[in-house]
Amino acid sequence: MKTMDRHLLRRFWNLATPYWREDEKWTAWGLLALLVLLLLGQTRFAVLLNEQTGEFTSALAAHDADRFWGSIKICLGLLVVAVPIYACYYFVRDKLGIYWRRWLTNRFLGTYFSQRHFYELNASTEVDNPDQRIAEDINTFTQRSLYFLLVLIGALLQLVAFSNVLWSISRELVYFLVCYAVAGTLITLLLFGKVLIGLNFHQLRREADFRFSLVRIRENAESIAFYRGETQELLQVKRRFSAAFKNFNALIQSQFFLNLFQYAYALMTIVLPSVIISARVLSGELEVGSVIQAGGAFAAVLGAISVIVDNFESLSRFAAGVDRLNTFATVMAGKPGGSAHPAGVIESVEDTNLALESVTLKTPNGERTLIENLTLTIPPGEGLMIVGESGSGKSSLLRAIAGLWYAGSGRIVRPPPEEILFLPQQPYMLLGTLRSQLLYPNRDRPIPDEQLLAVLEQVRLPNLAARFGGLEAERDWEKVLSVGEQQRLAFARVLLTRPRYVMLDEATSALDPANEESLYRLLASTDTTLVSVGHRPTLLKYHKRVLELDDGSTWRTIPADRYRFKL
Repeated sequence: MKTMDRHLLRRFWNLATPYWREDEKWTAWGLLALLVLLLLGQTRFAVLLNEQTGEFTSALAAHDADRFWGSIKICLGLLVVAVPIYACYYFVRDKLGIYWRRWLTNRFLGTYFSQRHFYELNASTEVDNPDQRIAEDINTFTQRSLYFLLVLIGALLQLVAFSNVLWSISRELVYFLVCYAVAGTLITLLLFGKVLIGLNFHQLRREADFRFSLVRIRENAESIAFYRGETQELLQVKRRFSAAFKNFNALIQSQFFLNLFQYAYALMTIVLPSVIISARVLSGELEVGSVIQAGGAFAAVLGAISVIVDNFESLSRFAAGVDRLNTFATVMAGKPGGSAHPAGVIESVEDTNLALESVTLKTPNGERTLIENLTLTIPPGEGLMIVGESGSGKSSLLRAIAGLWYAGSGRIVRPPPEEILFLPQQPYMLLGTLRSQLLYPNRDRPIPDEQLLAVLEQVRLPNLAARFGGLEAERDWEKVLSVGEQQRLAFARVLLTRPRYVMLDEATSALDPANEESLYRLLASTDTTLVSVGHRPTLLKYHKRVLELDDGSTWRTIPADRYRFKL
């Protein structure tokens, strides 16, 4: 269970300070300085209004009409100036908050998409729901950080301004106030601190898990419907919601006792100032308005001193969010494929050709050896077909060639990223136009529309652009295209990119033999070297050699024209 420990401030500091030191620092400090000036204005007007409240109360008690209306006019004049200051304060605060969020979000996104962290985190047990941490936790962090910073600055200003007022009325009130605030803060931290922060941390995680389970159902609705898996999916979603419900139930029970203390603590301040100075008012030493003025000053100073007590619920949620965001940043700060991997690391070297030198490939956790001591060179123009039983490591080998899996030993020599393209069995369809689908992942290449349409015709999708309204049409392509159409679209990308090597992981599994034959013939007519994972004998003629894997981590290579599939 997470607690408010001494490391929280350091974690907060590591997350917060870069914005105030780097490229947007002048904007940040300028807006913060403006906020401090507006807070000074607010505090000054609060003191003056409190003073006038006591003044017109005393005027009423003395039945002095001129004094009363004079005070009211001053109050109205103060309000005319104070209202714009309050409005500008919230406007500037929110502007600074959204600028900070933009900067920090861009920073996290840059790290998330660098070195394939977005892929590595799928297998990580340290970070759950990275999407929620970027979309929600960063927003909460920046907004609440600003809120608490400004509350603290405002509290200090209030403390200075109203302490003078209170001291001039009653020193006994000041002494009592300090003891009262210290006692309230210690009780809040010691009795409620550890429990509430831990519960808030777990609530954030369980709410994210519940939301993620619903997103998965939406993304896989068709597969679930085919399997008629609604009952099991419902049970899983209910289980995750139940975990969130139970934790929140414990949270509100703990919050109930904190609320009892907070409200009793706050309501006592209505009575205590009057009780403490009542003798001086009853004796005539102080006017009745002094009680009102003292009460306002007492509440203001107590609020300044009791910042932790008044905001503890929000602080506990904020501390949990800081911990989640710091964990995310720490995990992404590490380099994937570092030398500390317990199973060893396959070395990667960039060259013009593709080769594997004494490669032993293990699963990412290092528990199972998939391929052992594989040495193989794939010269340009000499395609390779990879075959083997299910689970023998065919797709895993392609992941290793791509650098996604690296647990093991040996060395992989590969061309630069722009000269090698991977086609998985399920093509990726990004959100965007038909043009962006064809050019992915290099959307800015200047290719004429005529060439794009001609390539669509080559892959037997001649009417695709017309069907959806042209190359600039935007659709959810994963839903409007069949898997076969998506696979043909992926081949169109290869024909447009013309890489040195293309890795095809059963990339024609949804196509009939005629379409498969047509697509492979197109690729064979280019300078692209094919490396295919497949099971169909009809593909052998497009490759020079066959790499056969078995589930015992052994392998062998055979000329393609001599290879025979096992029946």
